[in-house]
Amino acid sequence: MNTLYRITKFLTSAAHLSQAPADSGFEVAFAGRSNSGKSSAINALCDQSALCRTSKTPGRTQLLNFFRIDDERRLVDLPGYGYAKVPELVQQQWQGFMIDYLTHRTCLRGLILLMDIRHPLTDYDLNMLDWSAVRGLPIHILLTKADKFNRGPAMAQLYNVRERLHRPAGEVSVQLFSALKRQGIDQAHAVLDDWLALPAPPRSPEAL
Repeated sequence: MNTLYRITKFLTSAAHLSQAPADSGFEVAFAGRSNSGKSSAINALCDQSALCRTSKTPGRTQLLNFFRIDDERRLVDLPGYGYAKVPELVQQQWQGFMIDYLTHRTCLRGLILLMDIRHPLTDYDLNMLDWSAVRGLPIHILLTKADKFNRGPAMAQLYNVRERLHRPAGEVSVQLFSALKRQGIDQAHAVLDDWLALPAPPRSPEAL
């Protein structure tokens, strides 16, 4: 793990794109249904327990939340979508400024799309995939809560999702992920490191 993830800090929240940090450097955004485990995944990837607020009540993330890795790099937690108990007007507002961000944010390098392995590729997920294809934005899918399945069924679900995507491998990739068991952390870091253009960590003297 690049040590920069461990010093990632909350930067700011924004209700509109005009309130976001300057559109420069590198950003990777995290999107998914409200119960997909977005906050837990961000915490696990940054090796922190409370960086991103988690809640037993889906739909708590109502703003664009920016996390600073360094002066040039940020992670962005987008509002969760598809939670039925959130009023429709609120969902429309979330959708509006989320689309505004995804459409106009030039420093956005890729989208981490989280799906509960038990319920992947919902209509909302498919809409996000279609939109990303139009913009040409790469997507990396985390099939979260993979610990809920034994290895055989988990691999079968991974294969099934890949077969249903019908997108070139360079545009979308998929992996198993469990924040609880810390499964798939290294694989997800490899994607983030590439998109964020993170410098390689220094080699230890023993490796020289």
